[in-house]
Amino acid sequence: MKTIFRLMAISPLLICLASLALAQAPPVTHNSWTSGAAMPTALFQPAVGVLKGQIYVVGGANPGSLSGTQIYNPVTNTWSTGVSLPVATNGASGAVVKNIMYVIGGSNDQSQTQTNAVWAYNPKTKTWSAKAAMLTARQDAGVAVEKNIIYVIGGYNGNAGGYIATVESYNPATDTWTEEAPLLVSQGGISAAAVGSKVFAVDGWTNSGGPTDDSEEYNVSTNAWTSLKPDPTLRGYACAGAIGPLMYVVGGSNASHVGLNTAESFKPSKNLWTTLAPMPQAGFAPGCTAYKGQLYVFGGWVTYQGTILNNVQIYQP
Repeated sequence: MKTIFRLMAISPLLICLASLALAQAPPVTHNSWTSGAAMPTALFQPAVGVLKGQIYVVGGANPGSLSGTQIYNPVTNTWSTGVSLPVATNGASGAVVKNIMYVIGGSNDQSQTQTNAVWAYNPKTKTWSAKAAMLTARQDAGVAVEKNIIYVIGGYNGNAGGYIATVESYNPATDTWTEEAPLLVSQGGISAAAVGSKVFAVDGWTNSGGPTDDSEEYNVSTNAWTSLKPDPTLRGYACAGAIGPLMYVVGGSNASHVGLNTAESFKPSKNLWTTLAPMPQAGFAPGCTAYKGQLYVFGGWVTYQGTILNNVQIYQP
């Protein structure tokens, strides 16, 4: 009985401490947007990746190609300057495997010509190194990582006739490229992400001169693409990321090259699209990544040859 009495006597104190902790914790507002500290340099079409809890925004354009690296710390909401790319690049694809960031393809001259160069950044040595070149030069490709393999999907190559359906995989462990089954629809400015064990590529800009609502699923095991329910919104150059069982697609450009603020989620298991709270600032061709259950959107273009943004928009599902 003495032991029971002591536990009962202590429990009110524990309850008070727990209540105080709950009172001090900031509330989480779901399906909402907040803002982060503005980027030092406004831009669009950068490569983005997360290394050791910090978000690297690399290259991009304003409006010419940039080489700088801007690093955002989500915990302190502050920016710092990282090591620049060896060459100015916009429209590259960014991916991270085993704490190495890869910047793949893009354009070095404001989208006039495309490159197949691959650069790898090691945060331990703070250096960039050249890797095996991609088989097909391109910019504005979708990118997704599944089982430490990087998939580069579609994109734009003016010398190859415009928007392409080419898909290649890169194995960082062997520094080798493999051509995979092509997309069902040729397009660039694609939103891509890996959800579960599948890769998804949605929307984009096509050679018909406008955006598409095309949605496709790639089965890594069978090397085959399957058509899915179209996105309710026609758009290209949107921002995408996977959080849990959902793929999030926000912003993008309409047929008039005007930025959108539309936000949607796609649930592959149900083949279902859902409309979400819109972005506060419309835009297309931003940098984008999902990190710790939130979607981070960096910069973008309000309209073609219009205002270039330096804002940070953060979505909480």
